[in-house]
Amino acid sequence: MAEAKKLPLEYKGYPLMRKDNVIYYGRMTDPYIIQMQIMGSIPVDEEITMATKVSVQLQSTTADQRSRDRVVRSSEKNSLYAAMDLGYIWLNRALNAR
Repeated sequence: MAEAKKLPLEYKGYPLMRKDNVIYYGRMTDPYIIQMQIMGSIPVDEEITMATKVSVQLQSTTADQRSRDRVVRSSEKNSLYAAMDLGYIWLNRALNAR
């Protein structure tokens, strides 16, 4: 049987990548991405946890800047959905401002 091509997870047309408690939203080839770090969570079930505090940052992907200088905007939200919604707005505005 042929192996199915694995598609990346997307939210509103931009890819999502997760590494531990950090979620990257956007394409690394674009001038900006969103970084969301889950700072706190509560257990909902034995296997499921829900984010209660998420740090959101709009970051430049310019390689010649220090990581501290890449942060364009930052905020904290009380849920992952609110963080992703804000991240989408920031990313869309930053990429369409050119």
